[in-house]
Amino acid sequence: MPAMDALAIVILVVVLGLVFDFTNGFHDTANAMATSVATGALRPRVAVLISAALNLVGAFLSTEVAATVSNGIVKEGQGGIQITPVMIFAGLVGAIMWNLATWYLGLPSSSTHALFGGLIGAAIIGSGWGAVDWFNVLSKIALPALFAPLVAGTVALVATYAAYMITRRATSRGAERGFRYGQTVSASLVSLAHGTNDAQKTMGVITLTFIAAGLQKAGTGPQFWVILACALAIAAGTYSGGWRIMRTVGKRITEVTPPQGFAAETSSAATILVSSHLGFPLSTTQVTTGAIVGSGLGKKLASVRWATFGRMALAWLITVPAAALVAAVATLIVKTGAIGTVIVVVAAVAGMAAFWMLSRRHPVSHETVNVDEDVLAGRREPVSVGEPK
Repeated sequence: MPAMDALAIVILVVVLGLVFDFTNGFHDTANAMATSVATGALRPRVAVLISAALNLVGAFLSTEVAATVSNGIVKEGQGGIQITPVMIFAGLVGAIMWNLATWYLGLPSSSTHALFGGLIGAAIIGSGWGAVDWFNVLSKIALPALFAPLVAGTVALVATYAAYMITRRATSRGAERGFRYGQTVSASLVSLAHGTNDAQKTMGVITLTFIAAGLQKAGTGPQFWVILACALAIAAGTYSGGWRIMRTVGKRITEVTPPQGFAAETSSAATILVSSHLGFPLSTTQVTTGAIVGSGLGKKLASVRWATFGRMALAWLITVPAAALVAAVATLIVKTGAIGTVIVVVAAVAGMAAFWMLSRRHPVSHETVNVDEDVLAGRREPVSVGEPK
């Protein structure tokens, strides 16, 4: 590939990586703030502003996850099979399309697994099955994805039960007010934790691209400007809201009360921060959802809408293969040359525009995020929730 063409692909990957980071931000805003918004602990616009600021800060606190992405999933450099920037470009297309599809449907799927699915699909088609480090995929992605939601859910269940036991003699109004104040802190911790984990995934992808293109040595971490750009992109995406998914997480899994919200957020933050320190690129979506389910079980041992959770779990299961399939098709097209790359770019832009236009037909905003779809359609009466204080 001519030097100018190679440089153009690298630039395209950087731009597309930041686009993915932006979609990751609005896709995952619900992870940090859905329960606080649902209980009235924070007003929607205030919640996303706090979340965006702390995501920005969190992105600078660690690079362990970025190292896992750039050095541990797809083999590159000496002793491995070279992955090209073109393949990484195709992988990002698969991840972005899946993120937008699940956002439109209001499903809190994993941006993390969409990204890894896209990279794996592109690497397999571009260089064969041996291009993927399957041991790292199992040990650093698959197993943490299985156990982290269970751990967060169990902690949230115990914490919710304990919270209700401790405050059972307190006045309901006074106890709930205290937990709302506590949620301001716990939701902020989740946002900070999210920044330490999710922002780094795009840093890792951009670093992997530079290594694959020979612009950076193998085994090195992200450059400062990469960290800054990714931090700003995910913060901007977070501030945009992601209201469709926030409504699902906050209103359709369980009717969240302040004690539940506080327990779910605290257990999620602890799980994500520990995983970031260990370099595990967790799905913060799965961790948060597991914690919310645990908080619902901790309140009444039955107050979880399992049908909604089942749809979400199905989305989790097919995220990696779905993103991998889109990325594989994109890889086949871009391998034909410059014309193929242009075709994929045009198709990706058209797909993004299509999802945005479809979302305008049934918009969800900060004003309707706490109103269930069934209520809007007149199929049932609204359930009372706490008002912001």
